[in-house]
Amino acid sequence: MLTNGKVLLDVANKHNFAIPAFNISDYAMLNGIFEISEEMNAPLIVAIHPDELHHIGSEVMSSIIAKAHKASVPVIIHYDHGTTYEHMMESIQTGFTSAMIDGSLLSFDENVDITKRTVDALKLVNISVEGELGTIGANDSYGEAGAAEIIYTKPSDARIFIEQTGVDSLAIAIGTSHGLYPIDVKPKLRIDLLREIKGDLGIPLVLHGGSSNAEEELAEAVKYGINKINISSDIKVAYQDKMREVLGNKKLREPNAIQPECIKAMKKVAREKIELFNADGKADLY
Repeated sequence: MLTNGKVLLDVANKHNFAIPAFNISDYAMLNGIFEISEEMNAPLIVAIHPDELHHIGSEVMSSIIAKAHKASVPVIIHYDHGTTYEHMMESIQTGFTSAMIDGSLLSFDENVDITKRTVDALKLVNISVEGELGTIGANDSYGEAGAAEIIYTKPSDARIFIEQTGVDSLAIAIGTSHGLYPIDVKPKLRIDLLREIKGDLGIPLVLHGGSSNAEEELAEAVKYGINKINISSDIKVAYQDKMREVLGNKKLREPNAIQPECIKAMKKVAREKIELFNADGKADLY
């Protein structure tokens, strides 16, 4: 069942669980993520970054949309980390049902301006909008942008931002970074800040850079109001590490012989995230 982000996250907000947003840039990975979500009866967010969309080709969107319509669980197709108004127009043209406008590296007023313009345009075609306030760190140069310094979201700014933009959900900065953390770095989430923002706003909140954080911290973040957690590096590492192992057999050449074990490894990680975020079985709420 294809729906939009507001429908999906309002239910998660009401029932206090989070939905993993799995970043996809490979069709075999896409199939695996649909499979595990349906097996666990969990709502699904298929997240695609502009770089990922250009890699797989926008033509594949018609297939993803058809797959979402046929799914036994609610699905949204989310345009992840668009940074320009042109990106937002692309989300309309290619069939996304949710989009994230990332103005976090702009000034507050500039962020409000581009986010408000996005909301005004996308709501005309029933596409929900996620904004971002504060900056997420960056552990590597892949995919989503990040900042050298994490700037935590201020609760007072968050309220003004919501009032002036009308976004359906808000990604907040409470101490995460995109990518995988170096072995000597131990991230620490500001749960106190999350609780203050959630208590003040009440809308669905989003956590970016959810890979490699301690399970206990992510579970606590869900408990205190996070409703969507972006997962990219964790599932890709599981998939690609297994592929490197499988390709050790030089006799293999066909994708249908190489990819199944990779998909299985990725699904194991996805299952763990779905369970950790309390999303398993929640498709029945829709």
